[in-house]
Amino acid sequence: MLELVITLIAVVGAMGLVLLASAMRVVKQYERGVLFRLGRITGAPRSPGLTLIVPFVDRLHKVNMQIVTLPIPAQEGITRDNVTVRVDAVVYFRVVDPTSALVRVEDYKFAVSQMAQTSLRSIIGKSDLDDLLSSREKLNEGLELMIDSPAVGWGVQIDRVEIKDVSLPDTMKRSMARQAEADRERRARIINADAELQASKKLAEAAQQMSDTPTALQLRLLQTVMAVSAEKNSTLVLPIPVELLHFLERGARDPAPAGETKKEPAPEPAPPVEPLPLSGTPDLDAVTKTPELGALLDQPSTEVR
Repeated sequence: MLELVITLIAVVGAMGLVLLASAMRVVKQYERGVLFRLGRITGAPRSPGLTLIVPFVDRLHKVNMQIVTLPIPAQEGITRDNVTVRVDAVVYFRVVDPTSALVRVEDYKFAVSQMAQTSLRSIIGKSDLDDLLSSREKLNEGLELMIDSPAVGWGVQIDRVEIKDVSLPDTMKRSMARQAEADRERRARIINADAELQASKKLAEAAQQMSDTPTALQLRLLQTVMAVSAEKNSTLVLPIPVELLHFLERGARDPAPAGETKKEPAPEPAPPVEPLPLSGTPDLDAVTKTPELGALLDQPSTEVR
């Protein structure tokens, strides 16, 4: 009899241990436990740590409360200015109400993914190409608002949405590259013209200053010669200004006394030119005198053969 009692106690103890083991559940720090008793939610979500349930009656579902990174597949669409693009993005969200995430939606991750893809295509159709390339922060905010509106009822909170990449056709890339090159060329020409204008003003001021002081032009010439002569591989051609020649010419002359002006000698008168005689010269008479008729008849005739 005693052995039977001991055996029953051992059996009951073993069954109690099995039931206790089956009733024990461990909820991790980043999880929350939702308890279903006979198919109905009972009480608040279980906090992290060790919790007990009724075996064969209760079901404990654990919900991850961490931030989930969900990539959105690349979506192809046509922008408002009729440009075909492919845009992909990433969504960061987390569960804030584990009960709603289990009860109100079948698979909250799949639901958020489909909503993100639909919202991304809608954003592409409502935006211009320039907005997709330059105003991404504004588009991210609009995309986050579009996804977060239905997700609030699912017990999910959207933390952040980022557009990762915008793929353009090759023809559009070449067109944008040519536009950027033309814009940079325009800015370079404007800067060059502005520099030429400023340099011309400074040169005009320098020329005016040098015209008032001719010695400054000589000093500037010597500075230029020194700058060019520093390089050994160049041939130096030194121009001589006309002012320097005039200066040397004045220095070669004898300086006149102070208060007196140097008088130039009066030019000598040219000798008179004698007129040529019109008659009395045998050679001139022979040329200018008209021959007589008798003299012409007395001349012997010449025979022409």
